[in-house]
Amino acid sequence: MPAATPGKANSKWIALVLGALGVALLCCYRVGSRAEGAKDIVWFLKIVALQTPLYLVAIWLSLRARESYSLLIVGLVFAALFRLSILFVPPYLSDDIYRYVWDGRVQAAGINPYRYIPADQSLLSLRDEKIYPRINRRGSAPTMYPPVAEGVYFLTTRISESATWMKATMMGFEAITVWATLQLLGSFGLARQRVLIYAWHPLTVWEFAGSGHLDAIAIAFIALALLARRKNAGAATGITLACATLVKFFPAVLFPPLYQRWRWRMPLFFVLTIVIAYLPYLGVGPKRVFGYLPGYARERDMISGEDYFLLGLVRRLLNLQVPTGAYLIVCLLALMAVVAWLLYQQSCDEMAYLRGGLIIASVFMVLLSPDFAWYFAWLIPFLCFVLSTAVFYLTLSSFLLYFSWLYWADSSVFRIKALIFMPFFLLVAAELWRRRGKLRSSFPKIETAPS
Repeated sequence: MPAATPGKANSKWIALVLGALGVALLCCYRVGSRAEGAKDIVWFLKIVALQTPLYLVAIWLSLRARESYSLLIVGLVFAALFRLSILFVPPYLSDDIYRYVWDGRVQAAGINPYRYIPADQSLLSLRDEKIYPRINRRGSAPTMYPPVAEGVYFLTTRISESATWMKATMMGFEAITVWATLQLLGSFGLARQRVLIYAWHPLTVWEFAGSGHLDAIAIAFIALALLARRKNAGAATGITLACATLVKFFPAVLFPPLYQRWRWRMPLFFVLTIVIAYLPYLGVGPKRVFGYLPGYARERDMISGEDYFLLGLVRRLLNLQVPTGAYLIVCLLALMAVVAWLLYQQSCDEMAYLRGGLIIASVFMVLLSPDFAWYFAWLIPFLCFVLSTAVFYLTLSSFLLYFSWLYWADSSVFRIKALIFMPFFLLVAAELWRRRGKLRSSFPKIETAPS
């Protein structure tokens, strides 16, 4: 993504072009929503391939325009239309949403969702023909979602126990993300139409309005945490970051860039929020409260190490069976090194924490290298503030992971991930090369004594 040149382009004609691009994208969403089953996945990915350049052109134009209220309104109206166009279509890319609805129903019956698998006879009276038959792993796994996610499921299903209403809830959290991002952009003096980087991104539309993934909840709390950090509200930062973590665990890695040295409110409220949120569910015991999470790690080959792209690359290049434990230790050391660097950079400027958040989140995702496209969506809000060609590529190319529907062997998945991560590494190297002067000045200078 080329750097923006704000203030040089007329926003009126850009709004017209943006409208035309919006119509084209809207047609793509309507056509793409007709896909059914694995047989249509290649066709669906062709639709996404068509959407990608349209999206990038729209973002490039909006970045070139001077700040414009009309441009922002046009962009937000189309962002809403994109989502509404697929809201009422049954989820195509994932069946996770049916577990969300089920968990809400179980809690409404006064039952701890971590206690039973859906197929347990104790829950026989809760079964129906619309939700229960579509629950994945219903005969083998209890839920694995953290408490804040479970709370959202419960509240949503008290209105309607339907996939459509659950997707509408995710769209509501997206509205919170957009609002918080707009507030944050304004506080930094950045054009508010940069929010379209998130609102028009095909990944957010397909995965949240289309599939209703809970990541929309986590992203909303992340956006609120970023806004709270900007306002130096330590307690609010800790609470909102904890809520994001209690939806998907990943956002916990954002703690270092959001933390302000020698301030105690943020860490205190972060810990308190997590403890308080888990209290209502501890009746099943401290181990079972994590549900199917350990089993999921084994299922996704996180224990064997096959899921990690970098580990697989080393094993294949060196023809060595490097232990998964050794890889995880290296990952921990790498994250610690990034954290140390971020803490040193913390006082450089007001946006340092946003750059730090994008850096540590991107490093974490590369080390984890998950199998599902929607796992990368939480990187997108950071792009509204820190433009990165490499991260744009990472989020857009994550759709390639849907090819695993057709090619699920470990070797095939490794090749798919290579198409995502190898170009990403090259783009990162190019960005670092372009910014080498700034990077050099960010390290402390070593004074040498005169001879």
